[in-house]
Parts: sequence; structure tokens; C-alpha cells
Amino acid sequence: MPDQPTLRGHAIGEVIITANAQRAHAATGHNRFMKETILSLLKNAVTTLQQQGMLPDDVTPAIKVDATKDKAHGDYATNLALMLAKPAGKKPRELAEALVAALPASNAVTKTEIAGPGFINFFAAADAAAQIVRQVLDSGDAFGRSLIGRGQKVQVEFVSANPTGPLHVGHGRGAAIGDCICRLLEATGYDVTREFYYNDAGAQIANLALSVQARAKGLTPEDDAWPEDGYRGDYIVEVANDYLAGETVHADDRHVTAKADADDLDAIRDFAVAWLRREQDLDLKAFGVAFDVYFLESSLYSEGKVEEAVERLISNGHTYEQDGALWLRTTTFGDDKDRVMRKSDGSYTYFLPDVAYHLNKWQRGFTTVINEQGADHHSTVTRVRAGLQALEAGIPQGWPDYVLHQMVMVTRSGEEVKLSKRAGSYVTVRDLIDEVGRDATRFFLAARRADSQLTFDIDLARSQSNDNPVYYVQYAHARVCSMLRKAAAEQLDFDHDLAMVSLGRLVADQEKAVMNRLARFPEVVGHAATSREPQQVAQYLLDLAAEFHSCYNAVKVMVEDDELRNARLALGLATRQVLRNGLDLLGVSAPEEM
Repeated sequence: MPDQPTLRGHAIGEVIITANAQRAHAATGHNRFMKETILSLLKNAVTTLQQQGMLPDDVTPAIKVDATKDKAHGDYATNLALMLAKPAGKKPRELAEALVAALPASNAVTKTEIAGPGFINFFAAADAAAQIVRQVLDSGDAFGRSLIGRGQKVQVEFVSANPTGPLHVGHGRGAAIGDCICRLLEATGYDVTREFYYNDAGAQIANLALSVQARAKGLTPEDDAWPEDGYRGDYIVEVANDYLAGETVHADDRHVTAKADADDLDAIRDFAVAWLRREQDLDLKAFGVAFDVYFLESSLYSEGKVEEAVERLISNGHTYEQDGALWLRTTTFGDDKDRVMRKSDGSYTYFLPDVAYHLNKWQRGFTTVINEQGADHHSTVTRVRAGLQALEAGIPQGWPDYVLHQMVMVTRSGEEVKLSKRAGSYVTVRDLIDEVGRDATRFFLAARRADSQLTFDIDLARSQSNDNPVYYVQYAHARVCSMLRKAAAEQLDFDHDLAMVSLGRLVADQEKAVMNRLARFPEVVGHAATSREPQQVAQYLLDLAAEFHSCYNAVKVMVEDDELRNARLALGLATRQVLRNGLDLLGVSAPEEM
């Protein structure tokens, strides 16, 4: 756009652009910005008071911010304290004081006042809209972060794949969502522990050992002697070959050297489990995911945790025997039917070690636990919670929290991709990373609500077009970097001090739209963390990228006016910073060139 609008009349019926009209339009944009800013500040304050226990968690007020009639009482006001006084069980003015104390710092607001029965008045800075640019640049990587969860421990369990094969795309979705939830919680001040639970006991491990043994003895899945439930993927051949070669495998807490004896099933089992654990660890490393704790199901048995849970449930009077099996009265605690704990053959059902495992989580001091799992775990939620209540260990009802993700369908050229030769029967995470890269894989898997089914379009993920969401966002970041390189090449390097005193020159509609969007980022991060919904960040980044691309196409940056050019470069830098901060929350890179 030109540096200054041309002020001239047109033929009858055409709009005459005047300086007054321009100022009025700018004022409208300012008003919109301030309302958005104050709404964001108030939402953050509500979240903080909920975390402090001053407001109930289920309160979701429709916050209203209005311009004041008398500017002596501020520019904007809200009746939020009056609305929330009853559910908070406090006097409106008392709650208003708490809300004001919980408001995040903002250069857009010069002061607040409490008026009348509990109205909160806000006084806006003269160049409030543009001050978000200063705030972003001053905060840098910290912009959007908060201390909402300070002092609170959270454990997030995710992936938790059986060590029987490579990670499939469903595990990948769990890894992306779980890791993003951890990043969001850390960004809002929580002390987060990432945990992987290995189901290294039970029938599936026996099947793994038998499958590797069969391959070690030269059998193939086509042979009659092949195990009925044996694993058929090519990776079983790799495990068998390494076992026969006497290889040593390093997997987290153990180092296992193969005995190379095809008749030693126990040795084969130990080696195969370690081999698959290492395999999964490498897949996760390639995916940019790391864990603080690897917990083995087998340890629950070896350390007597399962038996302890059984004895506690029996002594609490919540069990009974029927048909040779030991049952738990889970119906007492909301389940639709009672559950078998110990089968007639003496073995335990999956349900029981799950209860023992979660008791262990509670005993480790995690008052908040989030389990990110596949939707096939839906049936276990009620029974695990029921089992934990039956332990009478002081565990609150509804503990732990669950985030359950739906299945992923992978397509190429419009056709579903079902098989991976190496895995034998499913698409692996490694397949996707090799096809489209880590960034696209993570973004695609985290960018949809967990409870919605996801179609992963390989062709779209590989495309360098605006239709590819991760490319669209990353390109916006690279575009700002390109602007700065161009400025440097023309010996018009960014002048930070001049930019900061010139921010009031950012009055174009497109510039206002970008600044409005930037101001919302802290609110989005806080809400995404509280609701455990990383897709909110992905959607925000797409919206910010769209606003920026529109602004870039409509507003010329490299103008001769030093003040205006530097102010617009500052807006670009602030956009780049927020894009980078948001992409980091998704575990996605922010390239400088594309």
C-alpha cells in the first residue's frame, strides 16, 4: 500500500477517503484490539484463580468487556467479579481484587480500578495496540509462558507400547499429542514427568519369544509349525539374526547379550524385549520425544506390587470368589459390571496390574496424572478408577485424567496405505518420518482433536503449498527471515529503538489484525494446557500465519520512511517470535529458509 493514502474526491457515488475517516477506522481497530487484550487478560486471571482453588474448575464465564461512557472511569469495564461472586462464595469487591491481582502484566493497560459493587475499570495505553509488539520482543522465547501451574507435579504417561514391534502410526499420534501436552504444561509452570509404561509381561511377550525362536530355527510364517499368534514382520528376522550372532543390545536400564542358543526361550525373550525397546527408543528419538521414566510392568510382579494391591482389595472387603476366579466389586464404584482380577488358572487380568501401577503413581506423589492412550482403552477408564477407589488409599474420584485418541488412516494418491513390509501388518511411525519428515508428521498428528479420527495424507504432507498446514506456518516464519535479509542487503538494517518509538504508525487494518492475533497467544497457550488440547496451538498458528501472509501481501514493508519501515519490521519480528514459540510447543522446527 502507499505510505499515505491519497486524499482526493471521486465521481458521485464513489467513497471519498478523508483523514477523519481514516482516524475513525484506526480507532475501531484499536477498540477491537483492546477488548481482545482485556478479554485475554481476564481469561488468564480466571484460570489462575481456578488453579489456586478460589474459583471452581467447571466455571466457564461468558466474559463481557464494554467501553465506558465516562473516560474518567477508564476506557473499558467488566462486571466479571459480580458474575463470579456467587460460585466463588466471595463478595464481589473481594473477588474483583483477586482478579486484578491475577491479571498478567500488559503494556496495553496503564492501570486498573475497582468501582462500585465490584466493577473493574481498565485504562488503556495511548498506543496500546502496538505495544504488543514491544511486549513480544521484550519477552522473546518466554512470551506466552506463565506460572499458572507453579509448584504442581504432573505425570503424563503416553505411547506405552508393548515391546513387541516397531511403533505404529497410532503410537505416533499418542507420542505427538502426549509430548505436546507435556510441552504446554511446562510452558505454564508445571513440574512435568514423562513416563513410558512397558507391558513386558504376559501373552504378547510369550508370542514375541516364540516368533523369534521360530525364525532362529529357520521357520517362516508359511510353515505349519509357525506359532499360531506369531508376529510376521521382517523385524522378527532381524531380531533372530542378531540373537544368533551373539549381539549385545543396550536399552535404557539394561544391556543384554544374546546367548545364540535357539532352544533357550528365556534368553530369546530377554534379548527380543531389549531389542524392541531399543528399536522403539530410536523411533522416539527420531520423532523428537524423550521420557524421564521407563516403567516395566514386570517390576510390579517382581517387587510384589500386584500382590500388595490384591491383599489390600481383599482386606477392604471389595472382592469375592466365583467359578474359581477372584472378582472385584467394581459396580460399587460406578462400573457397569464386576471385573475378574485373578482368573481360575491363577493368572491376573490386565486390569489388576493397571490398578497396582496407578497406586504406585499416587504413592510417588503425583496428584495429577494424565494418561494419553488410544481409544481402545476407553473401557479400562471406569474399571481402573473403580479399582483405585476400592483400594481406599485417599485417591480422589475421577483420578487419573485420560486423553484418548482415535485411529489414524494413512493415504497416498487417495488410497489407504495399510501395510509396512518391515512391520508386517501396519504403517509405522518411522515410515511416516522417512516419507514426510519429523515436522510434518508431528504437526499432522497433533493438529486435530484427539477424539476425532485422522486421515494422514502423505501427498499433502509432502507438498510445498498453502494447502499443507505445516508448510504454510513455517513459510510465514521463513518469510520474516527473508524480509530481514533483504533489509540487510539494502543496508537498511533493523533499528530497534526507532521501531519502538514508531509503533503508533502501525494503523493498517492488516497490521491491526496481526497485532490482535499476537495478543491472544498467551491465552491460547493457557487454555490449551488446561484443556490438554494441543490442536488449539496448531489452529492458532494457522490463523496467525494467515493474518501475516495477508498483511505481507497488502502492506509494503521496505518503504523509504525509516520510522514506518522499522515499525513494520518490528511487527514481522514479533510475528516470527510467536510463530517460533508456538511451533516449539508442537515440537516442530522454525526454518529460516524454505
